[in-house]
Amino acid sequence: MKKIIILVGVLIVLGVGAATFLRNSGSPAMQPGEEASLDKAPDFSLKDYQGNTVSLADFAGVPLVINSWAAWCPFCIDELPDFAAVQKELGDKVVIIAIDRAESLATSKRYTDDLEVTNDLVFLLDPGDSFYRSIGGFSMPETIFVDREGNIRDHKRGPMDVEEIRERIQKIL
Repeated sequence: MKKIIILVGVLIVLGVGAATFLRNSGSPAMQPGEEASLDKAPDFSLKDYQGNTVSLADFAGVPLVINSWAAWCPFCIDELPDFAAVQKELGDKVVIIAIDRAESLATSKRYTDDLEVTNDLVFLLDPGDSFYRSIGGFSMPETIFVDREGNIRDHKRGPMDVEEIRERIQKIL
């Protein structure tokens, strides 16, 4: 009996999670002539792996992809290498920033070292999880696409494959 209750509980959690993911996994389509209501990217001041303070202002005038991730997130295993590949393809046309959610430097760096992406992206540590909260995060991973003027042009909740990453970046170039 106990196993059945646990199984039912797991199925309910998975069902709610899947429904939430599907409902929020894409941006709503705009109608012709409709203007987007743009929010500014949230300001941040976080440390990189070397202990340097990095802020949003450091990237003024540059299109940004800002990804919120964590080592416990199974989707990040595929997504971070895809971000690294796209960063290499696009060079200085865009900067991809990966902000770790409230994990230690050791945990974060071990994960990115294992994925062999540590030197391919801007990795920042957010011990207080402030960035994730500032974008209204509730899924994992979460990614915002920011144009040269600092406006959020797209907000993706959940994982993406490399083709979707490329497509969404085109909106900010």
